[in-house]
Amino acid sequence: MEVTRKPQLHQDWIDSHAYGIVKALQKGGFTTYLVGGCVRDLLLGIHPKDFDIATAAHPPQVKRTIHMAFVIGKRFRLVLVKRDDQQFEVATFRREANAEEVEDEMPASDNLFGTPEEDARRRDFTFNALFYDPVSEQLIDYVNGLQDIEDRIIRMIGDPATRLREDPIRIMRALRLSHKLNCRIEPLLREAIRDNAGELARSVLPRRREEILKILRLDDPEACLMEAFDLGILEHVLPGLHALLLQEEKRDAFLSNFRAYQGAFQKAAPKGADTFHLFGWLVFSMFQAAVGVDEAGRAVDIQEDERFVALMRDELGMHKMEQTSVANAIYLLPSLRKTDDFTRRGERRQFAFLNNEGFPLALTLADAEHWVSGHELGFWRQALAKMQPELEAAAEELRGKRRRPRRRRPRGGGDERRPNGGRGPAGDESGDESGDDADDLDEDDATDLDDRLAEEAEAAHGHDADARGPARN
Repeated sequence: MEVTRKPQLHQDWIDSHAYGIVKALQKGGFTTYLVGGCVRDLLLGIHPKDFDIATAAHPPQVKRTIHMAFVIGKRFRLVLVKRDDQQFEVATFRREANAEEVEDEMPASDNLFGTPEEDARRRDFTFNALFYDPVSEQLIDYVNGLQDIEDRIIRMIGDPATRLREDPIRIMRALRLSHKLNCRIEPLLREAIRDNAGELARSVLPRRREEILKILRLDDPEACLMEAFDLGILEHVLPGLHALLLQEEKRDAFLSNFRAYQGAFQKAAPKGADTFHLFGWLVFSMFQAAVGVDEAGRAVDIQEDERFVALMRDELGMHKMEQTSVANAIYLLPSLRKTDDFTRRGERRQFAFLNNEGFPLALTLADAEHWVSGHELGFWRQALAKMQPELEAAAEELRGKRRRPRRRRPRGGGDERRPNGGRGPAGDESGDESGDDADDLDEDDATDLDDRLAEEAEAAHGHDADARGPARN
C-alpha cells in the first residue's frame, strides 16, 4: 500500500456535504474515504459529478450516524444520503467470498464486508480503486492506480478476461472511459475486450442503456461508436447499428448524418438533459441512412418498421414514452412545412400540436436536417413564443401530477413507513432514529412509480389525432 500526503488534486473542488459526511463517520470511529471516479477525476483536474464514499461502518451504523440516510438495494446494500438536491452513496468496504464461503453457498459476496485493501482489489480498474481522506489529505493506493493515472492508461485489477466475464458491462465502461478521459486501454485488457465482447449479451438491458446514453454524451461519441464497431462490441449491444455499418454506403450516410446533427442535438439537449433527445439523435441518424423521411411530404411512422421497433425497445431500452416521442417527432416533420395549415386551425388544435411530446424533438430534427426553411423555422419559434404561457401551465400541471404522493403498501401487516421519521434538524450530520430499516427505499416501488408516471404523461399529452400522429397499439 502507498499512502501519499497532500496529493496533487483539487482539494477545493471537494463538495462540502461529502466532506461533512466523511468527517462525521470518522468522528464516529469509522475509517471513511472518498473513493472511485471522484478521486480519479480530482487527480485528472476534472470537476467530479458525484462523490462516492466508502466506510468501515455497516449500513445500519451509517444510518444511525448520518442524518437523512436511507438504506437501499436488495442484493447490494448501501446507503443513500440526501443533501438539498444532491445524493451521496455510502458503501461499506467489501471483499470477495473465499472458497469455503462459495462452497457453503453463502450470500452474494456483494454484502461480505472487508478491509479497505480488500475493497480496492475487488473494484474494476486501478484508477477507480484509489481512496482519498479529505480530512487528513491522504491518498491511499493499494493497486498502483496513481501511476496509471499519470500514464493515462486503463488497466484491469486482476485477470482481464475473468473480470470482464464477472461483469460484461465493464467492456463498455472501459471503452467509454478511454474516450472520456483520453486514456489508452492496456493491451491485455483490449485483447480481452475483443475476445469477450459476446459476454455483453448476458448483461441486463437497463445497464447497457445507461452506457449508451453516456457514450452519446461524450464530446466525440462517433469515435467511441466506431471503436466499439471495430472491437465487435456493437454486434452484441446494438446489432441494428452494427448491420448498418457493415454496408459501406449506409455507413457513410449514417456517419454524415450523425456528425451533422451533433451540434444541434447537444445544443437542444445539454449533457444530462432529455434522454429522448439523445436517443432521437441516434435513431434519426440511422433512420435517415436506412430509410429516409418521405420527400413527398407524407408522414412516416417508424413504429410500423419492425427493425426500428426492435432497435428502440430491445437494443436501446427506450421507455414507451421515449419511443412514442421519437416516433411522433419523425411523424410530425412533414407538418412543419405546412405553416398555412397550422394558421387555419383553431387555438385549441394549435395548442395540441405545439404541446405534442414529439414537437421539440421534431423542431430540432428539422433544423439539423435543414428540413424547413429559415422562414418556416422562424414561424414555429414565434408560434412557440406566443403560446409559451399556456405550454408552461400545461407542463406545470403535468409536473404536479408526477409529484402527487402515492400511498405505500404496508409490509407484513405493519404500519406504513414514513421517510425521515424522528430525524434531527436539517443540516445536522448526525441523527437519532429508531428502526434501522424503517425508511429504506425500495427498487420495486421506484419501478412501479416510473410505470405510473409514464401512463399519466401519455394520457396528458395531445388533444386531437392529427397532432399526435398515428394511433399506437
